[in-house]
Amino acid sequence: MRLVAPLALAAGLLLSGCGMRPLYGGGPQGAVRQTLAAIEVAPIEGQNGWLVSNALRDRLVGADVGGAAARYRLQVALDDEIIGLGVRRNDTITRERRTLRARYQLVDLTSGGVLLDATAGSDAGIDVVSSEYATIAAEQSALERLAGIVADRIVARVALYAERQQAAE
Repeated sequence: MRLVAPLALAAGLLLSGCGMRPLYGGGPQGAVRQTLAAIEVAPIEGQNGWLVSNALRDRLVGADVGGAAARYRLQVALDDEIIGLGVRRNDTITRERRTLRARYQLVDLTSGGVLLDATAGSDAGIDVVSSEYATIAAEQSALERLAGIVADRIVARVALYAERQQAAE
C-alpha cells in the first residue's frame, strides 16, 4: 500500500510529459470539430449505403458548430459480402461471415483535390439456423452493427487527419 502512492505519482509525472493531447481539444472551436462540421456525405448506393451514410451523418452532426457551410465531401464506396464458412455433410451452411468494407475519400470542395483516401471495414459472424427468417434477421442485424462500426472508423480517421493538419500548420 505504501508503494502504490509513489508509483501512481511517478506514472502521472511521466505521462504528463509525453505530449499526448485530446483529439477533440479546443471544444467547438477546435480544428477537429470545425473540420467534422464542414463535411457533407455524398449519397451511397444501396441499403448498406443508406445505413452507413445515416451513421456518418449522425456522427458528423454531433460535431456541428453552428451550421457551417460544407467545405469537404466524404465519398464512400462499399463492398458488402456474405460468405459461408461451416458446411454440414448435406452441404448446408451453418455459419456465415458478413464483411463490410468502405473505401472513402475526403474531397476539398474548393479545389476538388482528394485530401484523404483510405479504407475501413469490419466483419461479423452469423449463425445459420433452420429458420430462414431468423437467418435473414441476423444478417440484417449484423449489417446494421457493421454500418455503425465502419462509420466510427471513418470519422475517427478523418478526425485524426484534421488534427494532424492542424499540427502541421
